[in-house]
Amino acid sequence: MHAMTSPKSDTNSEPNPLLEIQHLKVYFQNRPKLLGRKVTIYAVDDVTLTLQKGEVFGLVGESGSGKSTLARAIVKLNNATGGSIAYKGQSITKQDKKSSKEFSRHVQMIFQDPYESLNPQSDVFNAILGPSIIHGLAPKGRTQREARVAELLQRVGLDAASKMYRFPHELSGGERQRVAIARALSLEPDLVIADEAVSMLDVSVRLGILVLMMDLKKKFNLTYIFITHDLGVARYICSRIAVMYQGKIVEIADPDELITHPLHHYTSLLLASIPGSPMKTPDRPAESTVSSGPPIGCRFQSRCPGVQEKCRTHEPPLVELRKQHFAACHYPIA
Repeated sequence: MHAMTSPKSDTNSEPNPLLEIQHLKVYFQNRPKLLGRKVTIYAVDDVTLTLQKGEVFGLVGESGSGKSTLARAIVKLNNATGGSIAYKGQSITKQDKKSSKEFSRHVQMIFQDPYESLNPQSDVFNAILGPSIIHGLAPKGRTQREARVAELLQRVGLDAASKMYRFPHELSGGERQRVAIARALSLEPDLVIADEAVSMLDVSVRLGILVLMMDLKKKFNLTYIFITHDLGVARYICSRIAVMYQGKIVEIADPDELITHPLHHYTSLLLASIPGSPMKTPDRPAESTVSSGPPIGCRFQSRCPGVQEKCRTHEPPLVELRKQHFAACHYPIA
C-alpha cells in the first residue's frame, strides 16, 4: 500500500530554489476548419514545480505533451494564461522591460534545430557575439571581440581559426549545435533550457554533445532543464525527471527510481516503447496528446490499462507515493 502525501508547493521544496513555478497555465485558442468555432488547447495546465541550483531537471513525454510550451513560458516566449514563475525569489510573470532583459541574460535556451535557430546570413562570429552586444557585455575592440568568440568556440570544442567566419550552411549539424551552445554561454547564464537539443543530430554526434553539456555544467556551475522524448537520454544526464502528458506533470522521481519502479501507467508505456525494452506495451489505442476540450477526469484514461470509473470523473492530484517519488494516478502501478 502506497503512503500518499500531497506536496505543499511542489515535489522538491528545499529553500531558496533557483526557479519556482506555481499553478502555471498556458492555454491557446484555436479555430479548426472543420468545427468552425474556437476551441481551447490546454497546452500547460496547472503545473507546479521548483528547480534547485545545479540540477539537471528532465522533462519527458510524447510530442504535444506540453514540454516545449512550458519551456517557452519560462523564457517568456509564450505568455502564461495563469499561475506564476519566480526566478531567485523574484516574480518574472509581470516584469518591466529592464528586469525582463536582465532575466533573459541569466536564462538561455538551446533549441531543437540549430539550423533554424541560427541566422543563415550571419557568420559564427556575429551569431555568438550578438547577444553580448545587445546586453552591453561585448568587449569594445575588434581584437578583443575575436578573442572572446575564440574562447567560447574553444569551450565547445570548435577550432576558432577555421570556424569563426563560417556560415551555418557550411557547418555540420553537430557543429551548428555547438555554436548555439557557445552563444548561450556568451551571457554567462545560470539556467540553460535545452529543448530536444540532440534529437535532430546523428546518433554518433549525440553523445559528444551530451558529454560537452555535462562538462560545461561542472565548469560553470550551470543548471539545466533538459527536454527530451528519450527516457534513455534523460536517465544518462538528469538528476530528476518529470513526465508530462497533455499539459500535466504525471510523475516525478530520480531517474533510476522512475525507470525501475514507474508508478504511472503512461510512464510504463514510454518505457515499453524503448527499443529492446522487456516491458509489454499496453494494448490501448493511441491518441493525440493535445487536450482541446475541458478536461474531465484523468487525461490518460482512454489509453490506460488500469482505468476505472473514478478515473473518468476525478482528476488525480500529483502526490508523493514513495519517498521523493510523485505520481498523479488514482490506481498506480504496484
